[in-house]
Amino acid sequence: MEMLEALTRFAKILRKDSTRAEGILWQGLRAKQLAGIKFRRQEPIGHFIVDFVSFEKRVVIELDGGQHAESTVKDGKRDATLAQSGFTVLRFWNNEVLENPEGVLEAIREACSE
Repeated sequence: MEMLEALTRFAKILRKDSTRAEGILWQGLRAKQLAGIKFRRQEPIGHFIVDFVSFEKRVVIELDGGQHAESTVKDGKRDATLAQSGFTVLRFWNNEVLENPEGVLEAIREACSE
């Protein structure tokens, strides 16, 4: 229980200190703006905090900055764990969101309709 409480506290901090890309994507996801689907941001799932999640559609969205180029093995294990829990994990680079937010939202919409 202590770990969940710690993750929840840390998630709250992450929500307040979101990146520019996270803020832009959240503007398109919040308040069921994307196809009426409810998304949550910086949400604990198991031992992880995911950037965005729709529990209804079982879709996790992760935004990656430059630091993730070195952690592909770690990210792969995380994605596999989430997949074992029934989630589809979508990963986008921050620059994709910054340069083409509508394209990213369309990819998310398509994944949620499958």
